[in-house]
Amino acid sequence: MLPYAAYLRVYEPLTAFAESERKVWADYADSRDRPRRANALNAEHSESVMRLLGMPPQPVPAQESPNAYLRRVEDRLYVCPWQTRLRSWLAFSRLRGTTPAKLMDRLVPKGVAEQIADDFDRFKRQAGSSALRTHIRTTAWHVPPSWFVPFDGNERWLVLGSATPGQDVKTTATGRNLIYVTSMAQARRRAARALNVLRRHLGDVSANFDVEDIARWLEEFHPHSLVELDYGGLVHLMDDDALQADQSVAELSAALTGLDTGQEELAYAMYQRVILRWKSMQQLESAN
Repeated sequence: MLPYAAYLRVYEPLTAFAESERKVWADYADSRDRPRRANALNAEHSESVMRLLGMPPQPVPAQESPNAYLRRVEDRLYVCPWQTRLRSWLAFSRLRGTTPAKLMDRLVPKGVAEQIADDFDRFKRQAGSSALRTHIRTTAWHVPPSWFVPFDGNERWLVLGSATPGQDVKTTATGRNLIYVTSMAQARRRAARALNVLRRHLGDVSANFDVEDIARWLEEFHPHSLVELDYGGLVHLMDDDALQADQSVAELSAALTGLDTGQEELAYAMYQRVILRWKSMQQLESAN
């Protein structure tokens, strides 16, 4: 997993899983050996680095991860499986499809790449298209504007820890977080509203397709799920002032409201604040 990445996660209630999986996840939740939330990202990152540094490199783990992120609301358990193998397969397929063959051969030996592709094809034939659903989406160096749509500014949860922008993620305080969590019902409602506003006022623009993609993804899960936006490693690229000032969810919501109520200047100003904030963050990638 990438160190400077953000995550959009869906946690499904335990009852959403097949009966055989329910016991597995219930036992997992009671286990003392499972990775805890505070160090889960580091555990994922360290495991992926070890695979990539191997000889030959292994972009995809041989087995699916048994781990998951967990949330409890009162007495109800919610589960977000890591699905590291599936997510790695999908990411590797995208990389292979967009990278020139000669460069790809330098990154990963051709024999390894072909074996990964064969294994993934076999998995898809045996498991079917429904098995390609991932509970976690990942993006590096920024948060796409469409990811803010399912949330409300009041759902923001910020914890500041000592960190220097740009320092090694593995050495920073684990308590530094910026997270939004909402119900699936609210997330779907907000995505539908955003799509309606964009279509009525802007027509077919690229932003529509991004929001529509998120809306369709949310529809794949149990209606009583939880949806979480986690700034992940990005919080280590931002100082305390930047994190406290980051109100991207509220600003994008204000932009949509302004667009819908004829306040074009407000809509433009709020949208630009979001875009410029994350454009400057993306520029850090080329500086590293």
